[in-house]
Amino acid sequence: MEFKNTFIVVFCMLSINVFAQQTDLVQYVNTLQGTNSKHELTRGNTYPTTALPFGMHTWTPQTGKNGDGWKYQYFKDAIRGFQQAHQCSSWTRDYAVFSLMPMIDNLVVDENLREAKFSHTNEIAKPNYYKVKFDNQITTEISPVERGAHIRFSYPKGKKSYLILDGYIRTSGVKIYPKENKITGYVSNGQGFKKEWKSYFVIQFDKPIKSYGTWENKNNVLNADSVIAEGFGKGAYVEFKAGTNVQVKTASSYISLEQAELNLKNELGNDQTLEQTKTKAAAVWNKSLGKILVEGGSKADKETFYSCFFRASLFSRKFYELNAEGKPYYFSPYDGKVHPGYMFTDTGFWDTFRAQFPLNTLVQPEMHGQYMQAMLDAYKQCGWLPSWSFPSEGGSMIGNHAISLFADAWAKGIKTFDPEEALEGYLHEVTNKGPWGPANGRDGFKEYNELGYVPYPKYREATAKTLEYAYDDYCAYQLAKMTGNKKYMDIFEDKMYNYRNVYDASSRFMRGRDINGNWSPNFDPIEWGGPFTEGNAWHWQWSVFQDTKGLINLMGGNKNFVAKLDSVFTEPNKVKVGTYGGMIHEMTEMVMANLGQYAHGNQPIQHMIYLYNYANEPWKAQFHARNVMTKLYNATENGYPGDEDQGQTSSWYVLSALGFYSVTPGSGEYVFGSPMFNKITINLGGSRKFVIEASSNSSTNIYIKSATLNGNNYTRNFLSHSDIVKGGTLKLEMDSKPNFSRGQLEGDKPFSLSK
Repeated sequence: MEFKNTFIVVFCMLSINVFAQQTDLVQYVNTLQGTNSKHELTRGNTYPTTALPFGMHTWTPQTGKNGDGWKYQYFKDAIRGFQQAHQCSSWTRDYAVFSLMPMIDNLVVDENLREAKFSHTNEIAKPNYYKVKFDNQITTEISPVERGAHIRFSYPKGKKSYLILDGYIRTSGVKIYPKENKITGYVSNGQGFKKEWKSYFVIQFDKPIKSYGTWENKNNVLNADSVIAEGFGKGAYVEFKAGTNVQVKTASSYISLEQAELNLKNELGNDQTLEQTKTKAAAVWNKSLGKILVEGGSKADKETFYSCFFRASLFSRKFYELNAEGKPYYFSPYDGKVHPGYMFTDTGFWDTFRAQFPLNTLVQPEMHGQYMQAMLDAYKQCGWLPSWSFPSEGGSMIGNHAISLFADAWAKGIKTFDPEEALEGYLHEVTNKGPWGPANGRDGFKEYNELGYVPYPKYREATAKTLEYAYDDYCAYQLAKMTGNKKYMDIFEDKMYNYRNVYDASSRFMRGRDINGNWSPNFDPIEWGGPFTEGNAWHWQWSVFQDTKGLINLMGGNKNFVAKLDSVFTEPNKVKVGTYGGMIHEMTEMVMANLGQYAHGNQPIQHMIYLYNYANEPWKAQFHARNVMTKLYNATENGYPGDEDQGQTSSWYVLSALGFYSVTPGSGEYVFGSPMFNKITINLGGSRKFVIEASSNSSTNIYIKSATLNGNNYTRNFLSHSDIVKGGTLKLEMDSKPNFSRGQLEGDKPFSLSK
């Protein structure tokens, strides 16, 4: 008996130790990060997403009207529904949306009248679990699966208990099965789809339906006892026993209602309670977030890191489903047909080529490989490489950055696609102009090929386009070079230097240039718009990702280059609105940041800090990287300095907190900054780990005094992807003072085309 008791004690202690080793990283994530946003001022433009990593569907509370891009705003105090959502930016409308809203007492379907008051003190917002208790005492809880959610509505005792299904905007259909306690249907809201587009859903209740009907949300007309409706904004309502707690399982499919039923069975069939789904979702998130473990630093630092890592793990979304045999297939938003394989969507490459996809090459290499093939499938289905998929091709912003993803993947050993097909698709992209927006095909391609630049004012944002086209042409050259394809090397070898054609030596800025070669008159570097995209000359000066050394040479050497970098932070943070005609939110955010002309809230300048590494003053990169992370990011509703665009602004923080950044995707290198934590472990799969040790790191010890890689002295200002994925240890001795002698040799500098 004594032996048995001893065994039980030992067993319990071992169980406790094993449990303790399963780090709860979900605790650090606040999905309300960045939600205190509005049209005039962005603190992230996020909504509290309840989802699994890269999940096909997400769920969120809705404070905004149907169709409003700002679906949840922290400063509002009423919720009108809980949505199935996919939105990747407040500036683009959502798709495949429907919502559920619990009601008590009187059945009110009008979205403006049914909203219920709440307080953030009665709200929990985690990746695996959202909960809110309204002032009227209704409680809603949500836990996610990849293609649906487990929801519980708890109504106060004695109160009539209704649930409203809103079909959102555009056409929808519903069918109520009173005896089966179920609703099925579809929604077809969204833009740019084929006529066959529908998102099918199934909703299963665990409590009996007492009464029911359908309605439409244009005139809010109810049809009691109706079990089927189809048309614009059609919805349904059901009533349960007064004061009940009802669990709702829902799943959706873009393929068929039968597939939606299969998704529900496969993903929620074994979960009897919401708590089971919540626990499973936490385990999925802890595994995903556990790909990077950080130690040291404050609790607030960890909250910021893992909240950003969470946000970086939502896009691009999976757009594929698993059939009865467990094989992937998908409805294509490009050609309206069903295909075998993988598909992903909801991202704009103009934002995400810079950091979000490079981060995925480190922590999601298998998915990244699937993504590369999916891009070629998209090319075959719609005739163009994707540039901004939501979920079909939108062509927003500028540049042809799919080639950046291809080149970066190949440079990092992710060779899951045919590079010849990728180059063929890119050549088609850059010698044609597509029908959807400036980034679908190449705006101004004829003049760019003839003149070596895009002329302004013939084309808006022409100088920005020239700079990004030149980088993309480098990526094509690089992919061709890595795969021994001389044909494409010859095509792009000269074009990747076209950035030189928009540099004006007299002003030392990139500038607009007309078709006759004349510089745009009345130049002022703080003036936004015109030849630039969402910025000014101070921001676009640095967009020569592929050839920073060449830019240094143009600007007269390291001293002039560094002086210009310094000036970005010391120039007054004044704005001239230029062709925008008024203050846009990016301007307001730059002024608020109070870092001179440094506008981190938008993408063009986000790599600029790291360019000091190319010009013999790497310690300034260390200072500014740490300063921006500390000053401009936190885990609260005001957590971002601008748009959190599909994970890009978050990925900037995640990579920067590791101590490096992807200045030149396609080169296979990451350029040093200053790590945020004393120890960082990147779990690469299996037993491979890459550990960054900076034991003396602190808020004052931000400078790299010395470094060793796997025990060997390391003087370079960059890391190669291959060194990281092999596993090993990078030890950094941090100090409160810069080391002016480290990283000064030519071999210490990161990649550049020019020498």
